[in-house]
Amino acid sequence: MLQQTQVDTVIPYYNRWLESCPDLQCVAEKNIQEILTLWEGLGYYSRCRNFYSAVKEVVKNHGGNVPSEWKQFRALPGVGDYTAAAVMSIAFHKPLPAIDGNVYRVMARVLGIKHLTPYNKNRIKNRLEKWIDTDHPGDFNQALMDIGARICRPNKANCIGCPLSDFCKASALGTPNQYPTRKKKKPIPHIKVVAGLVWFKDTFLILQRPNTAMLGGLWEFPSGKITSASHPSKELQSIMKNEIGLTVTIGEEIGSVHHVYSHFSMTFSVFHCFIEHKESLQSHGPFRWIKPSEIPCYPFPKANHKIFDLLEFSK
Repeated sequence: MLQQTQVDTVIPYYNRWLESCPDLQCVAEKNIQEILTLWEGLGYYSRCRNFYSAVKEVVKNHGGNVPSEWKQFRALPGVGDYTAAAVMSIAFHKPLPAIDGNVYRVMARVLGIKHLTPYNKNRIKNRLEKWIDTDHPGDFNQALMDIGARICRPNKANCIGCPLSDFCKASALGTPNQYPTRKKKKPIPHIKVVAGLVWFKDTFLILQRPNTAMLGGLWEFPSGKITSASHPSKELQSIMKNEIGLTVTIGEEIGSVHHVYSHFSMTFSVFHCFIEHKESLQSHGPFRWIKPSEIPCYPFPKANHKIFDLLEFSK
């Protein structure tokens, strides 16, 4: 959960997870939809799917015990070098440095490294392998993580309160915020999406996203990108017909919401749509006709929940 997400955001999700799934066996016995619903709202859903797959593998191939050897643990779905080193050092006391973005920044300042090239990253790794406390490797790694998160921050290095300042080259030069050189971020693209809340009597249509897609496994309204905001209802009618084979009557607009993902932002406009008969869908994946009361049973992206918040039945 802490991959790409701050601690304060994670805490309520973590507590809710443990209340529902206190051990690995409990996770393994649930289906992926239940697991995604528990994760709902935390984002980066591939983390959840990978964790679920890893738990299944641990239960099936390791007797329900998390493997304590690097090679076996590193081979689990979703586990990279950083996660493996963090778990190996904290849970199993193995002297392996856990190096994330915060640690690279701290060490670049300590060693006076301007550019995080592959060569310099290897220098940092070699230095940490020499420095790591072999008796308390987990404490060593967590201390560096905390220094990076709380003291040696990207734009505000607090050298006065830093335990590393006495031998930090960037601090000695008086320019710690200039280390390492940061890449300029490109502006993220913005897209316009139109969607339909397609009603048949007292139920509406939801589609499941493919597991391999962004937000894989979550449910959503039928939707599509549009090139202009001038006539979104007309474009929506065409999307419904061409993408899923439904002829719909477009009703009033529910509203538009703005949502930002890591690599793009979008304006999400949704209209009430109506059909008189349930036609066969051209959708390539699972779909459901659900009542508003069934919304909590399915995991939806945040953008969909923003639309639910605009509707009276969600109150």
